Amino acid sequence: MNAETVSPNSPHSPRSSKVAVVTGAGSGIGRSVAVTLADAGWSVAAAGRRAGALAETAALSTGTILCIPTDVTSPTDVNTLFATVCEHFERVDLLFNNAGASGPRGLSFEDIPYDEWRAVVDVNLTGAFLCAQSAFRAMRTQSPRGGRIINNGSVSAHTPRPRSAPYTATKHAITGLTKSLSLDGREYGIACGQIDIGNASTELTRGMRTGVPQANGEVAVEPLMAVADVARTVLHMAELPLEANVQFVTVMATAMPYIGRG
Repeated sequence: MNAETVSPNSPHSPRSSKVAVVTGAGSGIGRSVAVTLADAGWSVAAAGRRAGALAETAALSTGTILCIPTDVTSPTDVNTLFATVCEHFERVDLLFNNAGASGPRGLSFEDIPYDEWRAVVDVNLTGAFLCAQSAFRAMRTQSPRGGRIINNGSVSAHTPRPRSAPYTATKHAITGLTKSLSLDGREYGIACGQIDIGNASTELTRGMRTGVPQANGEVAVEPLMAVADVARTVLHMAELPLEANVQFVTVMATAMPYIGRG
């Protein structure tokens, strides 16, 4: 796993800005958050499986983005990710725990293959755990001590879509991880919050423009919101002093069928 600094404005003074690690930074929400943080003056470590996609993310900002190809399901990769960040920037101020997989779509519960269930759990839950654990270790021992972890939960952490058991189960579990991190991090100055996102306009939600299954059996087009609105919310959460925390926030397309779903 090789790290590459892509931005032309990357300073070699690690303490020139706060340091963020963004997983799933090669596309969608992760890309938007990485660019928004970098444009706001953060030094960003962009993590994801595809080196080329990470380079494309870095090219969208004139700020500091260090690209580190990472498979969040691999303990070795995650350990290397945070060791590289700490070596290059000397600390970790923020982890945006965003990498995720949607899993099989349209399958009845009884037809979900074990391998596909396991793949979603490995990315969405185990990957989030591994990244949070490495961030926690760095934050509790660095000086000054502390930092912030923001988990990407999804509105599916509250209410499921039809035929979404693997994704919904892992996103409910993320809420438990967020609460545990919030409690365990108190004595070390580590804050943890969760952003639950509904219908941000990304490649993964393109099907909503033509129609997706609803709880009543119908198929309906759903409204979307700009992914930049998610990134601005993460930036707000990230820039609070550690004495303040957004524990849970829901950001969604105003007219999406969420309230009253089902």
